[in-house]
Amino acid sequence: MSADSAVRDDNLQCQIDEIEALSSIYGDEWCAIDEAARVFCIKVSDDIDKPKWTLCLQVILPPDYPSASPPIYQLNAPWLRGAEYMELSNSLEEIYAQNLGESILYMWVERIREFLVEKSRNTDSAENLEPDKRTAEISEDAEEDIADGFHLLRPIQTLFLSDELEDEEELLIKHGEPFTDRRSTFQAHLAPVVTTKQVKLVLNKLYENKKIANATHNIYAYRIYCEDKQTFLQDCEDDGETAAGGRMLHLLQILDVRNVMVIVSRWFGGILLGPDRFKHINNCARNILMDECYIDPVDDSAKSADKKKKQRGKRGK
Repeated sequence: MSADSAVRDDNLQCQIDEIEALSSIYGDEWCAIDEAARVFCIKVSDDIDKPKWTLCLQVILPPDYPSASPPIYQLNAPWLRGAEYMELSNSLEEIYAQNLGESILYMWVERIREFLVEKSRNTDSAENLEPDKRTAEISEDAEEDIADGFHLLRPIQTLFLSDELEDEEELLIKHGEPFTDRRSTFQAHLAPVVTTKQVKLVLNKLYENKKIANATHNIYAYRIYCEDKQTFLQDCEDDGETAAGGRMLHLLQILDVRNVMVIVSRWFGGILLGPDRFKHINNCARNILMDECYIDPVDDSAKSADKKKKQRGKRGK
C-alpha cells in the first residue's frame, strides 16, 4: 500500500468515526444528505426546547480531510447575512486554523450554538422582539425553507483561510447607481478577482460600510478562470434571497464574463415585489458589468436576440 493510499484510508476512517460520534450526540438534528458524496447537515438552535434562532450547517468532507483540507461548508439561515455571517464564518476559520489535522465538526457545531445563544441573549436584553419582527427581513418565499427543515440545498461555499493582506494590495471596487422600486432599493457593486482570497477580501471591505452591511440582502456571484486547468472557479450566495445568487451566477455564465465578482445589495422597503425582485437584481448586475466594460451592449443584445430566435425555432419544431 502506498503512502498516499494509507493517508486516504486514515482520513476516511477518521471521517467515519467522526460521523458516528456526531450522529450519536445530536440524533435527529444530524442528517446525511448524500453519504457517498460525504455531504451532511445539522440544524443548530440556541435552545432545543424553545428555539428562537436556528441555522443549518451543511458540510462536504473532502477525501483529504482532516489531514490536509478543511470541510467545505455553507451556513444557511434566512436571517444570517452581512456582518453576522462574516463574524461566524471567521470564528469557524479560526477553529480550523488552531486545530490543523484534527476533526473539527463538533467544535464547529458547538461554536455555532454559542453564537446563537449569545444572539438570543443580546436580543432579549435589547428589546423583546415579537416573532414576526424577528423574521421581518426574510425574503418572500423563505418561510417554506424554515417550515420544511431547511430542505433547500444552496450553493456550497469553500472555506477560505484568512491570509495577511499585503499593504500594497488594493481592492478595486466599483459601485453602481441605486435603483428603487416600491421602496425597495437595489445597488450593484463590482470588483475584479482572480483568487478566492480576493473574493473574501472584497466582501470584508464592502461590509466595512455600515449601510451595505445592514442591507437586507447582499447577493453575490463570481467567476474566476483558471488558465492552467482551463476551467472556471465559480460560486454564488443568496444571503437569504432564495435562488437569487444562482440566477445571478447563471447571468454571468450566459454573458461569459470572467475574473469578476458582482454583488447586489437590496434594502427591503416593506412591500413585497414578487418575481420583479429577481429582475431588478439581475438588471443591476448586468448594468454594472456593462458600465465597467465587461460586456458590450451590442454583443449583449445580439446574444439575447439569437437566444429568442433559437427558442422560436424549437417551438416551431
